[in-house]
Amino acid sequence: MVELKTDPSIDAMYEAGQVVARALTAVREAADVGVSLLELDEVAHDVLREAGASSPFLGYRPSFAPTPFPAVICASVNDAIVHGVPTGRRLRDGDLVSIDCGAALNGWVGDSAISFVVGRARPQDVRLVETAERALAAGIAAAVVGNRVGDIAHAVGTVCRGAGYGIMDDFGGHGVGRRMHEDPAIPNEGRPGRGLPLRHGMVIAIEPMLIAGGGDDYHVAPDGWTLCTNDGSRAAHTEHTVAVTDNGPRVLTQRG
Repeated sequence: MVELKTDPSIDAMYEAGQVVARALTAVREAADVGVSLLELDEVAHDVLREAGASSPFLGYRPSFAPTPFPAVICASVNDAIVHGVPTGRRLRDGDLVSIDCGAALNGWVGDSAISFVVGRARPQDVRLVETAERALAAGIAAAVVGNRVGDIAHAVGTVCRGAGYGIMDDFGGHGVGRRMHEDPAIPNEGRPGRGLPLRHGMVIAIEPMLIAGGGDDYHVAPDGWTLCTNDGSRAAHTEHTVAVTDNGPRVLTQRG
């Protein structure tokens, strides 16, 4: 069931989204060669604490997970696509890093992700990240009243496939509200004009996940959480929480 949010609720979700935006900005600034993923997790945790927010990631355990998630960010490096568990692993020059973060504030949730390269970037990694950002922008542009979920999925998938990248077919975006994962599901590939109509008050997370090798296959790492490319190629993940409004899409997790 899809819950339509009131305008005051969307404003409250914006406040939660801005905590996420600040956390991701702080993590990006702290990420450098030699910094550990656990240290980046602590950076994000500090931002949430200072804002009086909690993490919807920490302790989260969906049906597929063997254990509760142990951190406030997902930190996925190189061939890890999403759901990477922060460890003592230290970043190396040229690592491609995807950070996913959420915040719960005053009963509402924000959710967002960024990808970037630490140190010297390979041209192919720059292109991968830029394409993920273009796919996200295309999805957001399609999140307008009168369109359907399939229009968002088609917009994202067209950019990804057009650049030759793979897309996981069973993970994608989702509704956001008082919980991190709500209806509806927002696939990263689909047919335009199909699916649930978009209405004022719908709040969704749009999150392209790109596989550089062009394939769609992945496997679960031994930690039971991290999803990795089967071909060993690198991946990128971007995400924003977006409100569908009569005035157009409103990005609630926009970074300054």
